[in-house]
Amino acid sequence: MSTSVKPQKLTAEEITALEHIFIGPTWATDDNDKWVLPERTLGWEIAMWCSTWLLGMDGEPWKFTREQLRFLLWWYAVDENGRFVYRTGCLQRMKGWGKDPLLAVISLVEFVGPSRVVQPIFGSPECHTTGPLAGNPKGAPHPQAWVQITAVSQTQTTNTMAMFPILMSEDFIAHFNIKPGAELIRANGGRQRLEAVTSSYRAIEGKRTTFTLKNETHHWVTGNDGHKMADTIEGNSTKMSSRWLSITNAYIPGEDSVAEREREAWQKVQDGRAFDMRMMYDSIEAHPLTPLTPEALEIVVPIIRGDAIWLNVDDITMSILSTQNAPSSSRRKYLNQIIAEEDAIYGPAHWVPLEVEGAVLEHGDRIVIGFDGGKSDDATALVAIRISDKVCFLLLCEQRPDTWPTGEDAPRWEIDRAKVDSTVHETFRLYEVKGFYADVALWESYIDDWAFDYRKVLVTKASERHAVAWDMRQSLQRVTRAHERLMQTIFDRKLFNDGDTELRRHVMNARRHSNNHGVSFRKESRESPRKVDAYAALLLAHEALHDLRTRGKEEKTRTGRGYFL
Repeated sequence: MSTSVKPQKLTAEEITALEHIFIGPTWATDDNDKWVLPERTLGWEIAMWCSTWLLGMDGEPWKFTREQLRFLLWWYAVDENGRFVYRTGCLQRMKGWGKDPLLAVISLVEFVGPSRVVQPIFGSPECHTTGPLAGNPKGAPHPQAWVQITAVSQTQTTNTMAMFPILMSEDFIAHFNIKPGAELIRANGGRQRLEAVTSSYRAIEGKRTTFTLKNETHHWVTGNDGHKMADTIEGNSTKMSSRWLSITNAYIPGEDSVAEREREAWQKVQDGRAFDMRMMYDSIEAHPLTPLTPEALEIVVPIIRGDAIWLNVDDITMSILSTQNAPSSSRRKYLNQIIAEEDAIYGPAHWVPLEVEGAVLEHGDRIVIGFDGGKSDDATALVAIRISDKVCFLLLCEQRPDTWPTGEDAPRWEIDRAKVDSTVHETFRLYEVKGFYADVALWESYIDDWAFDYRKVLVTKASERHAVAWDMRQSLQRVTRAHERLMQTIFDRKLFNDGDTELRRHVMNARRHSNNHGVSFRKESRESPRKVDAYAALLLAHEALHDLRTRGKEEKTRTGRGYFL
């Protein structure tokens, strides 16, 4: 949710009545308000196995909280054929909830525990016939288990790997012939292995892993090869019919982390816009209107922490209210809210509801377009807005590839200007372009040529002297007014989009920049890799649309009829 959604001043009764966000089968209840549990699961047997072989933080036999147990039961739920109901998963919780200990336990289960259904030669999976496990399938260890704890930095895996010496009892080590290590643990003569991997996505490519833990995926971004790591894990799991499970805190919208992509993919399935990939997403998130006051936090934090009663509400409240901590950061850490940073102009609550499912730009559509060009460091983008329904489309977004070599001896990357020029001409060929505004910097000669070629078909002009050139350097006041018009149109939900993820990313990256004339925009920092050029192109396209409508120059549709007296 966005920081621009300002919490109202609520009474204690209103705060208590807020409906917080509970995602996942862990939170499903029946008509009698009782928890819904899976019909078939390995979870019960696994819970008994854990209490037999593993230790808790206090040195006593491991015991799941009720919330953890429900998650475990659903993660290991199977259908009538013994196939796991969920192929992948994501556990999103507040900071300190205990994601690392829980996933360390699950990793040990996948390592040497009853993590696979015992399948008879014919028919359905073999089941327990008597006792408390009756009706549930029987479990067995994977004989060649290969469990990987993956992350994009050594620090991320350390938290999980440090749990294993605490969890493994002496009986466990002796019974399973454990050979412990800092980054590699072997069992049963080396036939089963558990390892931490942080070096490179190439280090895990092609490995025959049976289970993978993706640690702190809100930190997995392009700059640290997080996306390549995630793609490699997905390829490995498909190859071996294995599973992976992510753990994450609430991510920063627009950062394009693996956590953000996984949430968006899951949401598309819920909206019926994508094929169901059998992903189990589990999260508790505070209501967007939750105020950051001592009275509200005393009520809300115990709800969001779930069964993690070891989290002290007073300590969390003090941290949230400290002026040293940004409110947006506190909301992500302790209220598990997906919320933009303080200076972000938009959050998902502004942009995502404006997505039009199935929107397609058809040949012959009447449009206006905006262009913002770069050379090497910045992106180059071309955005169109359809005049009839104000749906925007990203026609082009070119920037330096992530794989481009860096360093003093690396070749300099530059935009393919011929490709950009070709895209502009193709746009005029396919659609009826009524307005075209382009930022001038670095592209003066091309913009002059475009104006010469198409000035006769453009209904609205960028200025009296030039049909296309709209110099964003020339007047801060002019840019600011155009930007405020665009902001208000988006806030009023009168501008729509086709759901393009790259355009949304650039919109989410835009940062508020106040000046003497009002509110303009900027990127996060001069050297930030989080681009906003497609947002600048959107601003120019929107300004062309504004001028087209307000100046009264829009062409009337010809009917082809003639009238004679």
